[in-house]
Amino acid sequence: MDLNQYQIVLVNLDPSRGSEIKKTRPCVIISPDEMNKHLHTIIVAPMTTKSKKYPTRIEIKHENKIGWIVVDQIRTIDKQRIIKALGRLSHPEIKELKSVLKETFIE
Repeated sequence: MDLNQYQIVLVNLDPSRGSEIKKTRPCVIISPDEMNKHLHTIIVAPMTTKSKKYPTRIEIKHENKIGWIVVDQIRTIDKQRIIKALGRLSHPEIKELKSVLKETFIE
């Protein structure tokens, strides 16, 4: 399976510890395509349907549901955790994700 930045994939995040997001859930790939192509791991931001407005959470619509990309729970995972591809972020969602990543980790 080709894995691309800003693609939404279904990922088994278990086992998890403490307050880490659990279960099998959609995640957004945030690692660059060059990494995704050559490494056995990728970097993802999990998604959830239960969240509040927060500076590191991005509200999106996926499969006709409102969900949140949880930038404060970014994880590096082995590609074997991926179950299937689900879709891709829209251009406005990608722009907002880039902005939140920059504000959170660079500024």
